[in-house]
Order: sequence, then C-alpha cells, then structure tokens
Amino acid sequence: MTSSMLMMGKLYEALRAGDVPDDKARAAAEEAAEYENRIAQIEGDLSVLKWMAGVNVALTTAVLIKLLV
Repeated sequence: MTSSMLMMGKLYEALRAGDVPDDKARAAAEEAAEYENRIAQIEGDLSVLKWMAGVNVALTTAVLIKLLV
C-alpha cells in the first residue's frame, strides 16, 4: 500500500492530547483514514450491486409475466 497524506484530524488531535509522539499519532491517523476510504469504496460497490440485483429482479419478473400471460 502507498502512504496517503489523508489523515483523520480529530483522531490525530486526540492522540497528541494523550502524549503520543507526533510521528506515531500521524501514522495511526493516516492508517485509520485509509480504512475509512476502503469502507466508503465498499459501500459504493454495494450500492451498485443492489441496483443491479433490482434490475435483474424486475427483468426476470417481466419475463415470467410475459410467459405466463
């Protein structure tokens, strides 16, 4: 993984307030931000999959109605 300059500011500030060294606080905040980005990407992919499943159900229902009527 590549190092990201994105960082969770409140986490960084909380770690610094707890006397965590600057480099460790920055690294922890950056890693937490990377996980947040990965979760956001998974949520986006999940919404696409929900949309695709909905279209599939609608088309399957339309075909079944056409066959049975």
